[in-house]
Amino acid sequence: MYMIAGLGNPGKKYENTRHNIGFIALDLLAERNDIQINKIKHKALVGEGRISGQKVLLIKPQTYMNLSGQSLREVMDYYKEEIEHLIVIYDDIDIPEGMIRIRKKGSAGTHNGMRSIVYDLKSDQFPRIRIGMGRERRAELKDFVLGGFSKEEKSLLQGAVQRAVLAAECIVEKGIDKAMNEYNIRQKAAEKREDE
Repeated sequence: MYMIAGLGNPGKKYENTRHNIGFIALDLLAERNDIQINKIKHKALVGEGRISGQKVLLIKPQTYMNLSGQSLREVMDYYKEEIEHLIVIYDDIDIPEGMIRIRKKGSAGTHNGMRSIVYDLKSDQFPRIRIGMGRERRAELKDFVLGGFSKEEKSLLQGAVQRAVLAAECIVEKGIDKAMNEYNIRQKAAEKREDE
């Protein structure tokens, strides 16, 4: 079974903020695959279903971003799944806005939610899909990630969220290497592909 976690903060106040792009992506993934994320378990909202015939558990930790690891540790302890079957989707300010990057494993970087996960799971050997927020802003980091989207950003990030969801489906169906080959492409190539 694959565990797919989207990171964010619970509550209306944070609903449409940059830091909640993981929740936004997970909602679209759930919608596309007819999965209801409505059970409260493991300090998270979860939903079980299937993607490409594979069992999946969609997870939205409700611990607030900086404690995301507490929820995912409970999930992993309960299901005893291999760490490689955990996929985490989240925002990344170190990636250009509107781009996505998939990695098999690696450090948490500057992301507090990921730091919490790596710390609690005592491992960084799991795939992740990062959605670029860009860093070209002058705002304080906390204000930026907890801020809403401008009109221009909305359409750019909608495309990124869609690609992140397709990438997650690709990992489940065809594996991480295939997903990395298909979705870790330069922005120009992505735009050209969309125009065709």
